[in-house]
Amino acid sequence: MQPAPYAYAPPMEPLTILHRDDDILVLSKPAGLLTVPGKPLEHGDCLERRAQAADPAALLVHRLDRDTSGVVLMARNRPAQRHLGLQFERRMTRKTYVARVWGNVMGESGRVDAPIACDWPNRPKQMIDTENGRPAQTEWQVMAHETMATRMMLRPLTGRSHQLRVHMAHLGHPVLGDNFYAHEEALRAAGRLQLHALELTILHPADGRFCTFRDACPF
Repeated sequence: MQPAPYAYAPPMEPLTILHRDDDILVLSKPAGLLTVPGKPLEHGDCLERRAQAADPAALLVHRLDRDTSGVVLMARNRPAQRHLGLQFERRMTRKTYVARVWGNVMGESGRVDAPIACDWPNRPKQMIDTENGRPAQTEWQVMAHETMATRMMLRPLTGRSHQLRVHMAHLGHPVLGDNFYAHEEALRAAGRLQLHALELTILHPADGRFCTFRDACPF
């Protein structure tokens, strides 16, 4: 279905800092807040600007979709930004998401291996494209079954735009509250997109040690 038009009304809750040291800043992004400014002037409020207001050294490393909540990592100096950016580019990070999806997912775990491309006439929507899409893989594991939904743990092995949302819809189990890829029942089954970046594991840019940051799931 086509995404519904919206008036940007970002949440006004205070910035939540999960961790800060000389090189990195780890934040909890609420659902409904852009990671970076949108093109319209009225879409200027975003996590990046709020972070820089609290910590002028904050530098963008990666993004989450507006309606996805959870862990976002920023750097606090240019060498750390380059180091972390290469980790994301070379798939050295480990990301874990929680999602509530429509219906009863059969099986305990699996992997979606389906290439993704931009759906240009309907951008920013993405789509499965076996001929021209870029490789995309997502590992999934069932956490719990609910009456009309399944709670899932998702681990993207690649970093395509909207990857988890597209892959879940491809399985026939769209994420609840997803106004891009869910059918009407699944869209109305939740008041927000039921997708949360639970954990992020990186190599610390200062000394290379593994660090895992976690933001408790709000749904």
